[in-house]
Amino acid sequence: MTSAPQKTQAIDIDFREMSGAWQAPAPDALPELPLLQVQNLGFGYPVPAPWPWQTATQRTVLHDVSFTLQMGRSIGIVGASGAGKSTLARLLMGLLSPSRGGVRLLGRPPLHTLHATALRQARCHMQMVFQDPYSSLNPRQRIAQIVTEPLRGLGQPISRPEQRAQAAQVLAQVGLPASALDQYPHQFSGGQRQRIAIARALITKPLLVVADEPVSALDVSVQAQVLNLLLDVQQQHGLGYVLISHDLAVVQHLCDEVLVLDQGQVVERGTPQALFSNPQHPCTRALLDAVPQMDPGRARRQQTLRQRMAAAVGENPPLP
Repeated sequence: MTSAPQKTQAIDIDFREMSGAWQAPAPDALPELPLLQVQNLGFGYPVPAPWPWQTATQRTVLHDVSFTLQMGRSIGIVGASGAGKSTLARLLMGLLSPSRGGVRLLGRPPLHTLHATALRQARCHMQMVFQDPYSSLNPRQRIAQIVTEPLRGLGQPISRPEQRAQAAQVLAQVGLPASALDQYPHQFSGGQRQRIAIARALITKPLLVVADEPVSALDVSVQAQVLNLLLDVQQQHGLGYVLISHDLAVVQHLCDEVLVLDQGQVVERGTPQALFSNPQHPCTRALLDAVPQMDPGRARRQQTLRQRMAAAVGENPPLP
């Protein structure tokens, strides 16, 4: 009796077959597999009608956003307030369902089409670092509970002693002692709290970290420490970063590619060196001109960011 022919294994990974102990591959192990694919992404918030007999409308926030992120690389998303950066972060994490397009992780079907179990397992490999290190940590929980929360939330079958051991390990990676596990967030400074938030994101050994303004609430010296920490972690584990920020210096320090958002559209993209040395779009030039200057006379001669953005909006009509 002849045996049935064996099926060739697909390149893309089935999240339903991943266990909690699945280890992230090295960036050079799967060069043909993109970490993150964003394809023609669009999203709009519903706007209720002011009167019952009127039809509800939709406010478009993102329109036709596309990019690809390879493993071990970083991409920065910059733009003025209201450009759609935070909404894009929620879409990348699967917290919102797009009105068009999709977000693919490791070549699998779009996140919003996965069932609940597959989406939970996919989230083991994508984590988020939030902007405010003071409000993103539960003040009533000890650091051990905060750092191990993703393990419990994602349903990984790990005992409490193992969870505590993993928490101590990731705290050591971000430069904090194991004794911090029994302390509370109010006992740490802002930079230390952000390190704890990064440790919480790293405990599931993700491939992708979405950082939404991770250093904007910190002073300059602590910002440098956190950014160097993110770079060290990327070099050690081959993570991919999506950094959302309005600080161009931070983006230039950390990212390999930059996308400029304006009114929900990608108006310019390129490497930080090329983009910041020769900006083409008015919004990019406005962001660069808004960087504080040491010369107060030059600052007074320049238009404000709001004025420049208003002029840029005049050159680019709003989305439908």
